[in-house]
Amino acid sequence: QVRFVESGGGMVQPGGSLRLSCAASGRTLDHYAVGWFRQAPGKEREGVSCVTSGGNSAYFVDSVKGRFTISRDNAKNTVYLQMTSLNPEDTAVYYCAADWTCPIVGLVKNWGQGTQVTVSS
Repeated sequence: QVRFVESGGGMVQPGGSLRLSCAASGRTLDHYAVGWFRQAPGKEREGVSCVTSGGNSAYFVDSVKGRFTISRDNAKNTVYLQMTSLNPEDTAVYYCAADWTCPIVGLVKNWGQGTQVTVSS
Protein backbone atom coordinates (compact mmCIF):
# COMPACT_ATOMS: atom_id res chain seq x y z
CA GLN A 1 0.00 0.00 0.00
CA VAL A 2 1.39 3.35 -0.99
CA ARG A 3 1.75 5.97 1.71
CA PHE A 4 2.24 9.67 1.18
CA VAL A 5 4.10 12.23 3.23
CA GLU A 6 3.37 15.83 2.40
CA SER A 7 5.76 18.55 3.48
CA GLY A 8 6.85 22.08 2.74
CA GLY A 9 3.91 23.96 4.15
CA GLY A 10 4.21 26.96 6.41
CA MET A 11 3.06 30.49 6.97
CA VAL A 12 3.71 33.10 4.32
CA GLN A 13 2.55 36.61 3.57
CA PRO A 14 0.26 37.32 0.64
CA GLY A 15 2.27 37.29 -2.55
CA GLY A 16 4.72 34.77 -1.17
CA SER A 17 5.72 31.36 -2.45
CA LEU A 18 6.04 27.84 -1.15
CA ARG A 19 7.02 24.51 -2.64
CA LEU A 20 5.20 21.48 -1.36
CA SER A 21 6.58 17.97 -1.64
CA CYS A 22 4.68 14.71 -1.84
CA ALA A 23 6.94 11.77 -1.08
CA ALA A 24 5.60 8.28 -1.62
CA SER A 25 6.67 5.04 -0.01
CA GLY A 26 5.55 1.48 -0.48
CA ARG A 27 5.13 1.78 -4.23
CA THR A 28 6.81 3.63 -7.04
CA LEU A 29 4.82 6.42 -8.59
CA ASP A 30 6.17 5.99 -12.11
CA HIS A 31 2.95 4.66 -13.57
CA TYR A 32 0.54 6.77 -11.54
CA ALA A 33 -0.98 10.17 -11.98
CA VAL A 34 -0.55 12.23 -8.84
CA GLY A 35 -2.90 14.91 -7.64
CA TRP A 36 -2.75 17.64 -5.04
CA PHE A 37 -5.79 18.48 -3.00
CA ARG A 38 -6.56 20.99 -0.29
CA GLN A 39 -9.08 21.46 2.45
CA ALA A 40 -9.74 24.85 3.96
CA PRO A 41 -11.45 25.22 7.34
CA GLY A 42 -15.16 24.56 7.01
CA LYS A 43 -14.90 23.59 3.37
CA GLU A 44 -14.82 20.36 1.46
CA ARG A 45 -11.60 18.93 0.15
CA GLU A 46 -10.98 20.00 -3.45
CA GLY A 47 -8.64 19.03 -6.21
CA VAL A 48 -5.95 21.59 -6.96
CA SER A 49 -3.67 20.06 -9.55
CA CYS A 50 -2.70 16.79 -11.16
CA VAL A 51 0.23 15.55 -13.20
CA THR A 52 0.05 12.48 -15.40
CA SER A 53 2.38 9.52 -15.00
CA GLY A 54 4.68 10.66 -17.77
CA GLY A 55 4.69 14.21 -16.53
CA ASN A 56 3.68 15.55 -19.92
CA SER A 57 0.24 16.76 -18.91
CA ALA A 58 -0.84 18.80 -15.94
CA TYR A 59 -4.17 20.14 -14.79
CA PHE A 60 -5.09 22.95 -12.42
CA VAL A 61 -8.21 24.24 -10.81
CA ASP A 62 -9.10 27.65 -12.20
CA SER A 63 -8.31 29.48 -8.97
CA VAL A 64 -4.61 28.52 -9.12
CA LYS A 65 -3.94 28.62 -12.85
CA GLY A 66 -0.96 30.78 -13.66
CA ARG A 67 0.22 30.69 -10.04
CA PHE A 68 0.89 27.03 -9.28
CA THR A 69 3.00 24.54 -11.16
CA ILE A 70 3.30 20.81 -10.61
CA SER A 71 6.27 18.61 -11.35
CA ARG A 72 7.50 15.15 -10.55
CA ASP A 73 10.84 13.47 -9.97
CA ASN A 74 10.25 9.77 -10.43
CA ALA A 75 13.80 8.99 -9.36
CA LYS A 76 12.95 10.46 -5.96
CA ASN A 77 9.38 9.14 -6.01
CA THR A 78 8.26 12.67 -5.26
CA VAL A 79 5.85 15.15 -6.73
CA TYR A 80 6.11 18.88 -6.12
CA LEU A 81 3.63 21.72 -6.09
CA GLN A 82 5.24 25.11 -6.59
CA MET A 83 2.92 27.82 -5.36
CA THR A 84 3.49 31.49 -6.11
CA SER A 85 1.49 34.68 -5.63
CA LEU A 86 -0.21 33.09 -2.68
CA ASN A 87 -3.30 34.72 -1.25
CA PRO A 88 -5.34 34.10 1.91
CA GLU A 89 -7.80 31.96 -0.07
CA ASP A 90 -5.00 29.43 -0.55
CA THR A 91 -4.91 28.77 3.18
CA ALA A 92 -5.66 25.09 3.67
CA VAL A 93 -4.20 21.72 4.50
CA TYR A 94 -2.71 20.27 1.32
CA TYR A 95 -2.74 16.57 0.52
CA CYS A 96 -1.59 14.38 -2.33
CA ALA A 97 -2.86 11.13 -3.75
CA ALA A 98 -2.19 8.86 -6.72
CA ASP A 99 -4.21 6.73 -9.10
CA TRP A 100 -4.00 5.34 -12.61
CA THR A 101 -5.56 8.58 -13.83
CA CYS A 102 -5.90 11.88 -12.02
CA PRO A 103 -7.36 10.91 -8.64
CA ILE A 104 -10.85 11.97 -7.73
CA VAL A 105 -11.23 13.29 -4.21
CA GLY A 106 -14.26 11.17 -3.35
CA LEU A 107 -12.54 7.97 -4.41
CA VAL A 108 -9.25 8.39 -2.57
CA LYS A 109 -8.98 5.91 0.28
CA ASN A 110 -5.47 6.58 1.48
CA TRP A 111 -4.65 10.10 2.64
CA GLY A 112 -1.47 11.32 4.26
CA GLN A 113 -1.37 13.73 7.14
CA GLY A 114 -1.22 16.75 4.86
CA THR A 115 0.79 19.92 5.21
CA GLN A 116 -0.63 23.19 6.47
CA VAL A 117 -0.34 26.30 4.31
CA THR A 118 -1.31 29.59 5.91
CA VAL A 119 -1.29 32.83 3.97
CA SER A 120 -1.64 35.81 6.20
CA SER A 121 -0.21 39.26 6.74
